[in-house]
Amino acid sequence: IYASFRESHCLLDNGGFTIEIARPLTNCDCCRNLKEFPIERNISADDFVRKYAYTAVPVLIKDATQNWTAMRNFSFDFFKNLYTTTKDALTVIEEECQFFPYKTEFETLADVFNMSTERANFTPGEKPWYVGWSNCHSDVATVLRQHYNRPYFLPVDSESSQVDWIFMGGPGLGAFVHLDYVQRPSWQAQISGQKTWTLIPTPECEHVCTALNVTVSKGDIIVLDTNQWYHATYIHPGEISITIGSEYD
Repeated sequence: IYASFRESHCLLDNGGFTIEIARPLTNCDCCRNLKEFPIERNISADDFVRKYAYTAVPVLIKDATQNWTAMRNFSFDFFKNLYTTTKDALTVIEEECQFFPYKTEFETLADVFNMSTERANFTPGEKPWYVGWSNCHSDVATVLRQHYNRPYFLPVDSESSQVDWIFMGGPGLGAFVHLDYVQRPSWQAQISGQKTWTLIPTPECEHVCTALNVTVSKGDIIVLDTNQWYHATYIHPGEISITIGSEYD
């Protein structure tokens, strides 16, 4: 798995190469002397701000989704029903939001929800799938946010993005190694399944920093600055992996 991550880190397309040479240099203090992925429980907002919020130091917060009804409600069928019954939701996603098909043949979120029940349930012999998308449909957002709360540890004066990010599928390699260009740090909650993240320092920090790995389990929230760390994900066999997240300032 990790060999594949390293290989994909080297295989940048022309667009990726252009972005790589144009991006601001990373302050290596975010990873200097960091040998293990930081893990916290019941962290206060003050400690989160001091140690992680704007430092680009990643952190895994255990058991951070208590009392979220998303934990028992979010599923493939939940999202399929929500998007297919909400007026113009799929059209807005296609025209105004972002969709990541990864290694699937899907071109739109509508294609995802048109797959067979057997494939949706990862029946042996069916093609694997893993996708992600941003939600910018206001009615869908209203429903989604009835099922999750603003993470308790975020700074009290910070504001979350109006856009939710959802990633769903598995098992196998999820996202290949990449940087994001969203300008703000982000959090991602594991609603079901397990996902291992590999974080790789940017080239200018490789002499003082090392790659980090962490497995995120149901109920955990990972926080990181995806503009500062190359990252890739691997979905574990078993329960479907569903995550939801957002950016914060």
